[in-house]
Amino acid sequence: MNILAAVEGTAYDFDKLFTYRLPEEYSHCAPGMRVLVPFGAGNKTRLAMVMGITDEDAPKIKEVSSLLDDKPLLNSEMLQLVSYIKDKYFCTYFDAVRLMLPAGLSYSIKECLSCNESWQERINELNEDEVRILRFIQHKGGTVNSETLEKELLLASKGKQISKLKGMGLIASDSLAVRKAKDASDKMIRPRDISEIKLTAKQKEVYDFLLEISEISVKELIYYTGVTASLVNTLVKKNAAEFFSREVYRRPSYTEWEIKNKTESKLSSEQEKVFLNLVNQYNNSDNRISLLYGVTGSGKTQVFLKLIEHVINEGKEVILMVPEISLTPQTIDIFKAKFKDNIAVLHSSLSLGERLDEWKRVERGEVKLIIGTRSAIFAPCRNLGLIVMDEEQEHTYKSENSPRYHARDIAKFRAAYNNAFCLLSSATPSVESFYMAKNEKYGFNMLNSRFGKANIPGVELVDMNEESIAGNTTGVSALLQNAIKENFEKGHQSILLRNRRGYNTFVKCSSCKEVVTCPNCSISLTYHSANNRLMCHYCGYSVPLTDVCPTCKEKALKLSGSGTQLVEEYISTVLPSARVLRIDADTTAAKDSLKEKLDAFSMGEYDILVGTQMVAKGLDFENVTLVGVLSADQSLFSDDFRCSENTFDLLTQVIGRAGRGKYPGRAIIQTEIPENPYLKLSAAQDYLSFFDMEILYRKAMLYPPYADLVLVGFTGEDEHKVSACANSFLKNLTELAENKYKSLPLRFLRPSPAAVTKLNGKYRYKLIIKCKNNRNFREMLKEALELHYKIKEFKDISVFIDADPVNII
Repeated sequence: MNILAAVEGTAYDFDKLFTYRLPEEYSHCAPGMRVLVPFGAGNKTRLAMVMGITDEDAPKIKEVSSLLDDKPLLNSEMLQLVSYIKDKYFCTYFDAVRLMLPAGLSYSIKECLSCNESWQERINELNEDEVRILRFIQHKGGTVNSETLEKELLLASKGKQISKLKGMGLIASDSLAVRKAKDASDKMIRPRDISEIKLTAKQKEVYDFLLEISEISVKELIYYTGVTASLVNTLVKKNAAEFFSREVYRRPSYTEWEIKNKTESKLSSEQEKVFLNLVNQYNNSDNRISLLYGVTGSGKTQVFLKLIEHVINEGKEVILMVPEISLTPQTIDIFKAKFKDNIAVLHSSLSLGERLDEWKRVERGEVKLIIGTRSAIFAPCRNLGLIVMDEEQEHTYKSENSPRYHARDIAKFRAAYNNAFCLLSSATPSVESFYMAKNEKYGFNMLNSRFGKANIPGVELVDMNEESIAGNTTGVSALLQNAIKENFEKGHQSILLRNRRGYNTFVKCSSCKEVVTCPNCSISLTYHSANNRLMCHYCGYSVPLTDVCPTCKEKALKLSGSGTQLVEEYISTVLPSARVLRIDADTTAAKDSLKEKLDAFSMGEYDILVGTQMVAKGLDFENVTLVGVLSADQSLFSDDFRCSENTFDLLTQVIGRAGRGKYPGRAIIQTEIPENPYLKLSAAQDYLSFFDMEILYRKAMLYPPYADLVLVGFTGEDEHKVSACANSFLKNLTELAENKYKSLPLRFLRPSPAAVTKLNGKYRYKLIIKCKNNRNFREMLKEALELHYKIKEFKDISVFIDADPVNII
C-alpha cells in the first residue's frame, strides 16, 4: 500500500503529491495523518501530510520513515480544502495544510548525533576539534541534538568535521520529530486497596479523604488536607495510592473575565422581523449566503446572536469571525453571558499551548461556538451549521502572506461542503458583497434604524484650510477643542481618531528639503517621543533623534506631522484635569493590555480616548457622545482603487461610535477638502448613495465586482533586475494569452513599482491583471510561472501571485 503525501518545504514549481511506500507496521495509516519521509537526493527527513492512499505502484518508491499521529488530524472536508487553497491561491500543498493546524501541534525535525563507543581506539586519526566533538557527545550521554552541539562548541567548520566523522563511522545521525507544544497534564492521585497495609493516623486521614473523593490532583490534595508532599509520596510507596496523569486544558484569560453584559435585551420589531427572515433562509433557502446590512448601532450583533442560539439549539456548531483581535473582548463578553463555557476562542494572541488546547476542545466536539479572527475559519468543526463574518468588508480577513487566502472564500467553501449557512454582517459592506446581494446572488436583510432610543449622531465637517489661515497649527480645530471641553464638563467621554501612531509622522530638513527615510525601506521615519528615536514602522529600523540632516549635514531637521502621541500630549495640555488614554500598536503590545485599556475606558476611568483605527470599529461605549476625526483625507487619495471605499468605511464606522446609549451623539470630521462627495456621504451615514456612486466608477474602470483582479509581485535586491523580471513575465504571459488562451478576457496593467518600492532592503514591482479568475486563467498563470523558473537570470527574484489583493499599490 502506498500513500500520496504533501511534503513540507518543497518549492512551488516542484510541488505535487509524492508517492511513498507504507511499511506493514503502519497499515492503519489514513489520510489526514502525518508521517516522516525521506526527501530529495540526500534523503533528508521531512514532515508530510497523508493526502490519500493508493494501490498504484511505481519504480524506486521511497518508504515512509515513521507515522506521527494515532488518528487523522484532517477530515475529508479539510483535505479537499487543502487542494482548493493550493489551486486558488498559488501555494504549496503543505502551506495549505499548515493553515488547518495550530502551531503547537506542528513538529520540527531535529538531527540527533550519537557517537560510536569505540571511537577512542581511533583517536590518533583525529584532530583536536574532532576529538572535542566526540567527547562532547559522550559527555552528554552518547546522544546530542546537533543544534545544541553547534551552540556550545564554537568550532570554525563543524559541518565538515561532522561529515568526516560520519564517513569514518564514528558518528551516526538520526532525525527526531519534536512537537512545538506538549500536551498539558496534572499529576493526579487515587486510592488503592489497603487491607493489609498499616498507616499512621495522619496517613489514614488523608487516605480516607481520597476514598471519599475518588481522585484529585496532588496539588489540591496538599492544599485541602494541609499535609506535605512527603506524606503523599509515602502513601504511594506503601501502595495505598497511585499517581497518574490527566490531560488538562490551558485556557485563555477570557475564561476568568467577569461577565458585564448579564442582561439580554429584547429584539425590536425590526430586529425580530430580520431574525425570522434569517431563520427562514437558514432553514429553506437554496442560497446559503446572506448579507445583513444595518446602520451603525442598529443591533446587528443581537440579531445574529439569536440566530447563533437557534443553530446551536439544533445541535450544530457555529463559527463567528471578527476582523481584529481588538474586537474579541467585547464579542466574547456578549456571547459568554449567553453560552457560558460553550465557546472556544482562536486567534494569534493566544500562547501556543492555549491555541492548541482550544483547537482540541473544538475537534473533540466539546464546544458549539468558536469565536476568533481570520484563522478561526479553519476550526475543526464536526457538524458545522453557521458561519458569521462580522464587519465582513475588513481587509484583515485577507492574508498578506502565503497562502494569500480570503476568509470569505473559505467560509463559502465550508458552507457549501457542510450545507451550512454563511451570514455576512456590516454597516458598510464591501462593494462586491452588496452588489451580489442587490443582484440576488446573496440573500439580503436590512436594519434601517438604531436600536432603542439611540439616534444617528449629528456630523459636522471642519475646513482645516480656514484653521490654518486663522493661525491654528495644532491639528485640532477650535470647534473640536471646544466640543471636547464641553463634553468633558458634562461628564461624557470622547474618542479622537488619528490613524498614525508615533509623535511626529516625518522629519524634514529645512535646508535641503529632504525627508529622513529608512535606509532599508522607501518610507519616512516616524518620531517616537517615548524613546526619543526615529523609527520605521515597516522593518523596525530606528536611530536616535538628532537635528543634523543625514543628507546635507546641516543642523536643520524639523519635526512635522502629528501622530497619536502628539495628539495625546496636546489634549492633556489643553485639558490637564482630563484623563487621556492612548490606544495604538505601541501601547497594546503586551498580552491582554488592549482588553485592560478598553475595560478601563468602559468603566469610566478615562475621559478621552485617542487612537488609531483600532478604536474605530465594533466598540460600544454608552457614555461616548463625541467622536473627532483629525485627518479624514489621509486615505482618500492613495493609488488603490478602493481608497474611497476604505475612507467611507473608516469614517462611517468611527462616527458610529458616538451616541450609542441614552445620550445624543456628535461627530466632527476635520478635512482640507470638505466639498468631497465621499466625505459628505460619510457624514450623512448614507451607504446606499455611496454604493450607487461607487459602482458606476467600478463599472467604468472595470474593477471588482465587474472583473477579478490578480496581482503578480516581484521582489529582489537589484531594482533593475526586478523590473526586467516583471517585464519578462508580462511578455511570456502575453504570448500565452495570444497563442494558447485566446478565449480568456484579459487586461494587463504594465509592471510598475509598488507604492513602498523598497521594503526590508528588497525592491518590489507589481503586475496587475484584470480577468475572470477561473481554472483556465489559473492554468495560464501556472505555465507563466514555470517559464519564469526556467530563466536562470532571474533565479534570485521572488515571484508571488495574489488573487483578489486587498490593495494594488
